[in-house]
Amino acid sequence: MDWTAGYTSDIEYTAGFYREQSPAYLNLVCLLNGYESIATDRPYTYFELGCGRGLTSIILAASNPMGEFYAADFNPAHIAGARDMSSAASIGNLHLIENSFEDLATGHVPDLPQFDFITLHGIYTWVTAQSRQHIVQFIARYLKPGGVVYVSYNAMPGWSAALPLQRLLVEHAELAPGRSDAQMKSAAAFVRQLEAAQAGYFKANTGLRTRLDLLARGNANYLVHEYLTKNWQPLYFADVARDLAQAKLDYVGSAELAFAYPALFFTPDKLDLMNGIADAVFRETLKDYFLNTSFRKDVFVRGARAMPAMRQKQSLQTLNVLLLVPRNSVNLKIKIGMTEINARPDIFQPIVDAIAQGSTSLAELSRLPALKALPPGTAWQVAALLTASGQAAIYPSQQPGAPVETAQRLNRLIASQARYVDDFQALASPLFGSGMAVGYPELLMYLVLVENAGLRDALQLAQHVWGIMQASGRCMLKDSKPIQDSAENLAELHSLAKVTLEHRLPLWDTLRML
Repeated sequence: MDWTAGYTSDIEYTAGFYREQSPAYLNLVCLLNGYESIATDRPYTYFELGCGRGLTSIILAASNPMGEFYAADFNPAHIAGARDMSSAASIGNLHLIENSFEDLATGHVPDLPQFDFITLHGIYTWVTAQSRQHIVQFIARYLKPGGVVYVSYNAMPGWSAALPLQRLLVEHAELAPGRSDAQMKSAAAFVRQLEAAQAGYFKANTGLRTRLDLLARGNANYLVHEYLTKNWQPLYFADVARDLAQAKLDYVGSAELAFAYPALFFTPDKLDLMNGIADAVFRETLKDYFLNTSFRKDVFVRGARAMPAMRQKQSLQTLNVLLLVPRNSVNLKIKIGMTEINARPDIFQPIVDAIAQGSTSLAELSRLPALKALPPGTAWQVAALLTASGQAAIYPSQQPGAPVETAQRLNRLIASQARYVDDFQALASPLFGSGMAVGYPELLMYLVLVENAGLRDALQLAQHVWGIMQASGRCMLKDSKPIQDSAENLAELHSLAKVTLEHRLPLWDTLRML
C-alpha cells in the first residue's frame, strides 16, 4: 500500500527554521495590520501541520514556556529524528505526532486540544486537493475562535512561466530509476542539455535564470520536494482564501512585514485602482499580478477583529527593537521578495543609530528628534522594514519565564551536531520567543566558545573550528567555490572569528542563547 498519497517521501526534507511561524511574529503581523492577536503571557496552544524534520517547532517550544506545542508529519523518519532531538534537549512542552492530514482532520488522533495557532509552511501547494481539504477540515475542527493561521505556498501568477519546467522535471524523473535525489540530478542535467541546445521555451523565458541556477547548485533534498511532487500546484490567493473561508478564516495580512505599508510597493495610480475594488479577495489577488508573486506568506484569523487605532498604537509602543547586524553593515537597500526599497537615510540613520546602542522600545524611537516632523507611525515602519530584511528584530518587551536552560541546552545540542552534519542552522532565543539563523561555520564557533569558556582569541577560535572542519572533510567557501588551501581556509575563519567575538558573541549573550 502506498501511504505517501503522491508526496515525495524516500528522502528527508531540509531542516529549516522559519521565523514567520513563531507566535510572537504572527502576533506582530496582526498588530501591524490593525487586528487583535493572541495573548502569549498566559498558557496557549500551537500546532504545526507538516512539520518536516521539526526544527521550527522544536526551537519554538524551547523558547516559549507558556505554549504547549504540537507538530505532525506523516513521514516516520522526520518524526523519529525530531523526537530524538527533542528528547535529548529535554523539551517538555512539545508533542510530535506521526499522522496524515486525514487522520488529524477526522479525529483519529485522540486528546488534541483546541489551538490558538496553526501553521503550515510550503506544503499547501505540494499536496493533493483532497489533502488540502483535510487541512481545512482540521483547522475548522481544532482552531479556536480568534485563533491565528499561517500558511505559505507557491503562488500564481509568479510561477506561470516555470510551470512547464516543473512538468519537464517530473516527466523526466518518471523515466529514471532510483531514489528521488538521483532522479532530480538526472532531470536537472537533462534540463541543462535542453538549454544548451537552445530550446525555444528557455529562450523565450529568460526570467527562468534564477530557477535554472538553483537547479544546478541547490540542495538536492529541497529541490526534490519543491519540484518532484506529483500533485504540485501553485495557487492563486483567491483559491486559498476561498478554501480557508470554509473554516471561517479571514485574511488579515502578509507575514512579509513590509506589506503592511502598501505605498512602499505600489504607485498612487495602482493604489487607486486596487482601492476602487470592493471585493477584498479580488483586491488582494490583484496585488500578485502587479508584483508577479510566486510565493505567499499569508496570515488568517478565525473571526478577525479590528483593533482600535489608539490601542494599536499603545500596543506597538511597548515592543522592543534590537539590531542584529553590526552598525557599519546596515544596508538601506532593502529587498523584499522581488522588490527593492531604497530607504531614506535621513529617516533610517537616526533610528539605526539608536538601536545600535542596544534594545530600544518603539515608544523611545518615536520620540527621536529626527522624527518629530514625520507621521506618527514612521518608527514602526522603519523597524518593520529592518526586521523584514533580517537586520533587526521586533519582539515583546517581556517574555514571561523564558526557559533559558531549555533553549541553551537545545542550542548546545544543535551546535554539537555541526561536528557531523550542517543540517540544523538555527539557534533558539528565549528573549525573542523564536529562533535565529546561524550559518555552519558560526555554529562551530558557538560550539567552541561554549566548550572553552573564556576563549577570546580570534586566531585560537579559528584554529579550533578549522580542526573540526578538517576532521569531517569540510572546508570554507569563497564565491560559492570550496577553498582547497589550508592556510586560506584558516585565514577566512580568522576573519569570521574576529566578527564573531566582536559582534555575534555579545549578541548571542543578549539573546540569552549562550
